[in-house]
Amino acid sequence: MPEGRPHGWKGWKDPHRGSWGGGRPPWWPEGEPFPPRDRAGWHGVRRHFLRRIGLVIAVLFLLVFGANAIVVALLYRLVGPDEPIRLLPVAAGLGTALLIGFLVVGRAVRRMAVPVGDVMEAADRLAGGDHSVRVRERGSRDLRRLARSFNAMAERLEAAEARRRDLLADLAHELRTPLSVIEGNAEAMLDGLFPADRAHIEPVLEETRVMARLLDDLETLSRAEAGALRLHRERVEAADLVEDATAAFRARAGAAGIELEARTAPGLPELDVDPVRIGQVLSNLLSNAVRHTPAGGSVVVRADPAPPAGVAFAVEDTGPGIPSDSLASVFDRFVTAADSGGAGLGLAIARSLVEAHGGTIEAANRPAGGAVLRFVIPAGTPS
Repeated sequence: MPEGRPHGWKGWKDPHRGSWGGGRPPWWPEGEPFPPRDRAGWHGVRRHFLRRIGLVIAVLFLLVFGANAIVVALLYRLVGPDEPIRLLPVAAGLGTALLIGFLVVGRAVRRMAVPVGDVMEAADRLAGGDHSVRVRERGSRDLRRLARSFNAMAERLEAAEARRRDLLADLAHELRTPLSVIEGNAEAMLDGLFPADRAHIEPVLEETRVMARLLDDLETLSRAEAGALRLHRERVEAADLVEDATAAFRARAGAAGIELEARTAPGLPELDVDPVRIGQVLSNLLSNAVRHTPAGGSVVVRADPAPPAGVAFAVEDTGPGIPSDSLASVFDRFVTAADSGGAGLGLAIARSLVEAHGGTIEAANRPAGGAVLRFVIPAGTPS
């Protein structure tokens, strides 16, 4: 047995093959001993717990047996030594009741102890970094609920770990292009291939701005998802938010030959929101709509009532629409279309900002063609 492995160690379980291997699992941190030396062994947790339950049952059995023995002795003393036969039915009844009680209690405790032991062992493995661990649902209703809650927690942790790895990989990919441009131009100027003039320094400066925007977007996204984004709320009219957003894109849409229109329903309630952040949401949605709408098309920004008390904003375009296989992931990080020029954070930021205001956002395709991105903001401050 390799050094540092506890007694009874069987290796790590591959969630894809369902078998146990003997080496270090891929999710274990580098430089740390595996399994951890400060643990008695993952598989020993459940065994020790069941031993304790068995000890409790044994003590309970001895106490009940002793109490029955005392009762029989007292009855024997009261009846007298000349008539011991009268004690046989009493002793047999007590013994039978004791045996039945022992079996019933043992079965009930076992039904409780085994699922709890499963959860204990799984929790120990989860704490060790195995996010693929799951617990079989069995036992009473409360224990099955405990197993479901544990499995849901493990699934969220596994998904969060996968998102973290994907984020690091996507971030490295997005930073590689501007860094390559900066490095190539800087080396060319140092080697004398390019003159250090404005024409060759400006592309380097532009790539640094791209990196700065990417990092700013990531900071906004991480703060919003962590619930740490500070919102400067104030009462604003939905019509003002729509008009400000369309005014900022009117020149860009006109230059691309796209008709941009704002439609606001009358009688909309005031919103208690951060107007800068909601303006950023509309700006991100409009940027995507204008980018994917061909010349001669149109983009409409709508604001309508959303029962029971809120406002529904929608940005509709007449572009090619969103591919059906991308609708479910359109608001994920670093998801970009083939003709997209961004890093794929705009819609992810929009979703996080809307949710920070207590709202919801969705994407769909229009029956007549084109995409519609719609978000709802409640009129009051979310609790």
